[in-house]
Amino acid sequence: MKTTKLSLSALSASVLACSSILQVQQAHAVPNPVSFIEETENNPDATLTQAAVLTTKIEVHPDHLAPSDEAVSETVATVSQPTDSAQKPDREALLVSCSTLTQDAMRLACYDTLARGDVPNTIENKRPIRLGESIWQTIKGNPQVVYSDTAPSVTLSGDAQGGLSDEDAKNIERVAKQYTPLSLSFDLDRNNTPLWSTRPHNPMYILPLFVNGKPNRHPSTPNHEVKHFTGNEFQAPELKFQLSFKVKAAEDLLGTDADLWVGYTQQSHWQVYNEDNSRPFRVHDYQPEIFLTQPVYSDLPWGGKLRMIGAGAVHHSNGESENLSRSWNRAYLMAGMEWGRLTVMPRLWGRILKEGNDLQPDDNPDILDYYGYGDVRYLYQLQDNSNVSGTVRYNPKSGKGALQLDYVRPLGKGVSGYVQLFQGYGQSLIDYNHESTGIGFGLMLNDWMGL
Repeated sequence: MKTTKLSLSALSASVLACSSILQVQQAHAVPNPVSFIEETENNPDATLTQAAVLTTKIEVHPDHLAPSDEAVSETVATVSQPTDSAQKPDREALLVSCSTLTQDAMRLACYDTLARGDVPNTIENKRPIRLGESIWQTIKGNPQVVYSDTAPSVTLSGDAQGGLSDEDAKNIERVAKQYTPLSLSFDLDRNNTPLWSTRPHNPMYILPLFVNGKPNRHPSTPNHEVKHFTGNEFQAPELKFQLSFKVKAAEDLLGTDADLWVGYTQQSHWQVYNEDNSRPFRVHDYQPEIFLTQPVYSDLPWGGKLRMIGAGAVHHSNGESENLSRSWNRAYLMAGMEWGRLTVMPRLWGRILKEGNDLQPDDNPDILDYYGYGDVRYLYQLQDNSNVSGTVRYNPKSGKGALQLDYVRPLGKGVSGYVQLFQGYGQSLIDYNHESTGIGFGLMLNDWMGL
């Protein structure tokens, strides 16, 4: 078995790299709106009480602003100035007032208003396409794009001291309640982050203990001979981690509010307890992708709503050679739907750009038999701010697929306890045709909401 020896310096560099990525992820993490929504539902006066405290004038010097606040301050400074300076809200006071808000969703709504508005500070909602009506008009011979009516714009006028007024607090509360996990993940209601700003994509986690119930010690494919490993070379317990991020490359495309994204996900299995073989990495999976999202609106049965449609392409490979090489490309269509606390994202895909030829055959010609022709990701928010999420894949023709079940419970800012259960095919790409059951325990390292 090919092993990878890690020097102390290499390990230190890896830890520092992961730490840097974590800091970036947390800096741009999408907030979890659940706690705020539940607090406002249980205590409608909480927002007004908080605003009453914030209306006190706050003196601040630019040198005392945090880096994130400086960025917002610079953005605010680019806004045109009003003709009557006497009526201008104190931007520094409003900025500090926003930073003092304790609920993430409220704070984001407040920053949105300051960073993207004019005087008085306002922010406009995106215009989702009414999909059903647009299709119906096309069928009737009158093709057109029909947009939904947007909610009224939010305005921060400030109080006499330049801070947040009670009316500002009400507006922020109204905006914050619009944030949902799906909306936050893909900017469906408004453009919440600057272009090319790093933000969470798939979950970023570390599972110090992940146990394979049936390790794949004899990987093979129809075009590659079997590669044998002993029980000592591939042990059942290992460490599993995943890094994932995305950036928005372009927004408001095609004359609509469509956004173009670029994402990257890496999943690794590390035989960290295998001291006899120098603790090698067993496998790495790499998935760069590009995709387009379009906010839409359409009523669904049982009170549901269709919020998004999209399309993308992803390359999936393990970076190995010869008999251990696995790779494929796929294009997919996706949708995002909500039923209260339940969010569902189905995808349909097909293989594209097959890499096999006469000299070097396809690494995994039967991969669709095991991965199926799509998947369904789901998320259900529980009352205690934790969530249950996961992914289902199934090919009805072959009867094969997989189920992943995740439980995430917040422990602190940007850190959650995480339990992962997997059963089926394709736990990693080298295991695409191997059925196994695995369970892992560890930490979620960003404010990921399961989408």
